[in-house]
Amino acid sequence: MARYRDSDCKLCRREGTKLFLKGSRCNSQKCSFERRAYAPGQHGHNLRRKISEYGLQLREKQKVRRIYGVLEKQFRNYFKEAARRKGVTGENLLVILESRLDNIVYRLGFAPSRKSARQLVRHRHFTVNDRIVDIPAYQMRPSDVICVKEKSKKLDIIHMALKDSERSADLPWLRLNKAALEGELLEYPKRMDIPITASEQLIVELYSK
Repeated sequence: MARYRDSDCKLCRREGTKLFLKGSRCNSQKCSFERRAYAPGQHGHNLRRKISEYGLQLREKQKVRRIYGVLEKQFRNYFKEAARRKGVTGENLLVILESRLDNIVYRLGFAPSRKSARQLVRHRHFTVNDRIVDIPAYQMRPSDVICVKEKSKKLDIIHMALKDSERSADLPWLRLNKAALEGELLEYPKRMDIPITASEQLIVELYSK
């Protein structure tokens, strides 16, 4: 299976913004982007380079794809699904990405990053509606309840992540029960409630060419 093996910090520097790929490290002084806020490589300091319209669209697509940890073919399939649905295609795309199981695990605060959430899901630490689901891309639906498996409730990574995170506090589409280590997707999120800085319309324009 294809996967990215290089430094996550290089992705933040390439996109020119924090993608929060390494959990609490991104909010500390150890964050590489804070120390080197320019693109990696020998030409990273070249600030005079003009970016074309296509370049802007491509960078926006790459930024969103990397935030959610999705490969190119999968991202394109998500776009096709978003285009088939009723409503605004760009907003539909973000809703599909936000509805991924690994993202919900991250948003609820059960993992410090989406990469960690993906690993926890693959290792079968969560149930959805009382059934073990080990597919990070599993699409959650409203009223679906996600729980930490009984044997996994003592995992330090989950408790440390919950202690350090308040991500779900301002998300009206999620319900978190810390005591029971469970959460629920109340409804599909609205664009205004998705805490991601992105211009999804640029992605629509890129794929519409």
